[in-house]
Amino acid sequence: MMQFLTHGEDGFERAFERVVRDRRESDADVARDVARILSEVRERGDRALVEYTMRFDDHRLTEDGDWRITAEECAAAHAELEPDLRDALQLAADRIRAYHEGQLPEDRDYTDTVGMRIGARWNAVEAAGLYVPGGRAAYPSSLLMNAIPAKVAGVDRLVVTTPTPKGESNPLVLAAAHIAGVDEIWRVGGAQAVAALAYGTDRIGRVDVVTGPGNAWVAEAKRQLYGVVGIDMVAGPSEILVIADRDNDPDWIAADLLSQAEHDPTSQSILITDDRGFAKLVEDAVDLQLMNLPTAKTARTSWEANGLIVVVDTLDVAIPLADRLAAEHVQLAVADPEPLFQKLRHAGSVFLGRTTPEAVGDYVAGPNHVLPTGRRARFASGLSVLNFMKRTSFIDANPQALAAIGPAAIALAHAEGLPAHAKSIELRLK
Repeated sequence: MMQFLTHGEDGFERAFERVVRDRRESDADVARDVARILSEVRERGDRALVEYTMRFDDHRLTEDGDWRITAEECAAAHAELEPDLRDALQLAADRIRAYHEGQLPEDRDYTDTVGMRIGARWNAVEAAGLYVPGGRAAYPSSLLMNAIPAKVAGVDRLVVTTPTPKGESNPLVLAAAHIAGVDEIWRVGGAQAVAALAYGTDRIGRVDVVTGPGNAWVAEAKRQLYGVVGIDMVAGPSEILVIADRDNDPDWIAADLLSQAEHDPTSQSILITDDRGFAKLVEDAVDLQLMNLPTAKTARTSWEANGLIVVVDTLDVAIPLADRLAAEHVQLAVADPEPLFQKLRHAGSVFLGRTTPEAVGDYVAGPNHVLPTGRRARFASGLSVLNFMKRTSFIDANPQALAAIGPAAIALAHAEGLPAHAKSIELRLK
């Protein structure tokens, strides 16, 4: 049942801490199953992919056309879209591209006070793999959010894997792939697809970074393969925290809470407000909207299992609570959100004001909607061009520069018991 807590009452701290610590993520059985799948793909490559794709997607991989979706198919899907929908995808792509172009880092190259040239150079990874869910969670917006930053970063080869149950693909996803300029699309899904991207097979070349959302098996595969391949993050169920005062429309706030609850039964929607009467109005509005929501089955399960309303004395009290939750999405639904925003430290993305619903950030605002979940916003950031780039430092020491700082390096090398380190510098100083 959805929880209703009042800050300051007996038992509040214990109940709230349980919410903070609740992981809502994969269990030991998932980890064990994924480890077996990864081992199979590593050892047997394409043969394992054929077997898993038949078992999970009822699709037989035989000829090239069964394995890959061509650029021509993506272009055709794009051309066949309703004009309004095609324009919406293009608007989203343009805004995502513009925002992420502003993230491109600058190289550094300078000479310091001792005459040593030092700096750093940024390069894109050569190949990136994007996991795109199929079936119920086939989201073209996620493809744009992952593919466009990779292209802006300068990735040479952009590979998509996506499950196609019974061989059927989502035309919106194909249209988004066309807009984003994806290079390869493979009809493979699940943990086995992540393994193929990480290890490579005879057909699917290995990549350097894997990003993209997925179910618990996909997330666990990324976690286990980190180090073999770079990843964006280990993403868990969706989250939203709405901090709202009494002057909001309760129907708006209820819809905001349900916008994440409808993702998955394990999603989490939380409201913090300083008005008990308003809290009750929102609770009632959620119940009413669930009666007519096409995704009500999922949303109701999520709301009843993980939903939370917290009543506080003042919204200033809400900020320390929000930092403990470190939610994926935080809405500050107040007339002047800036003072609260300045105090907030931990959040994946923040939505300022009453007319900025989280849902606009999922599609067309521009910032990335791939964000840390499971309290990871305490130490992690959303997807950016930097996930597809790496920094290489460089040093150019002329004889005068080495003479100026070399003795200090020699002293430190001897102190650490590494005489060969010291000698490599000493010989040059002689």
